[in-house]
Amino acid sequence: MAETILKSILQELTENEKRVSQDEMEKFADAILKADRIFVAGAGRSGFVARAFANRLMHMGLTVFFVGEPTTPAIKAGDLLVIGSGSGETGSLVVMAQKAKKIGASVITVTIHPEASIGKLSEAWICIPGATPKSSLEDTVKSVQPMGNAFEQMTWLVYDAVIMILMKKTGRTEEEMFKLHANLE
Repeated sequence: MAETILKSILQELTENEKRVSQDEMEKFADAILKADRIFVAGAGRSGFVARAFANRLMHMGLTVFFVGEPTTPAIKAGDLLVIGSGSGETGSLVVMAQKAKKIGASVITVTIHPEASIGKLSEAWICIPGATPKSSLEDTVKSVQPMGNAFEQMTWLVYDAVIMILMKKTGRTEEEMFKLHANLE
């Protein structure tokens, strides 16, 4: 039974991948490279995935902070706020996007709904097909999985693809990245 369930999840992700835009991922990567500093935010499971993305951005040698950590400084003009939000309407994340824009920072997002509040505040986005119980907007796909699983899984893969795009654009190698990997573990 587990094999059948896992296979159906993988098939779903394979189908969803066909609807993710390479151009959107390229624009997203370009926005990251333009930024003075990068601030990454997400709530719940999307936040866990966003933390992993922030970690890889650090391995790229970029100045990156996860919003909400005690060592996260104030955002300023020239900085970038990256938000992962399936619904695009998570209250705390909408407020962060509004504050960042008011200060003069840029905002980009990974979302199911770029037409939602966070997407409207963003210069770039990656639209990921998905379903979420947190939005009044229509789900863009039916999922075999509960809640926002398919979005969160595809977000992880998309963030990893963006890292690979950044590696290509900057010439950064895996060996160089590994030099920045944690060594106090």
